[in-house]
Amino acid sequence: MTVYVIAQLEFTDEARYRTYQAAATKLFMEKGIRVLAADEAPVLLEGDTSPDKVVVMAFDDEASAREFLEGPDYQAISEDRRAGARTASVMIKGF
Repeated sequence: MTVYVIAQLEFTDEARYRTYQAAATKLFMEKGIRVLAADEAPVLLEGDTSPDKVVVMAFDDEASAREFLEGPDYQAISEDRRAGARTASVMIKGF
């Protein structure tokens, strides 16, 4: 069953985030990760959050998502993401 990972980011050090972004773009392309949306101007419809960016990714199943996100390649570049943005992410199951 397809799962989606939705990340909301608030930039804290944009230069570090951009380093992550360049590496992530390359890695996503190499691994065939499907990024469905990546918006740096999200529109708040309800609530009190105001992220600088929202990203939506699709994976074939939960195991594939975890394998990628918890794997050494992604974890290696995530140091710059963690240094460059506060991130809240969720994984949800598709229909």
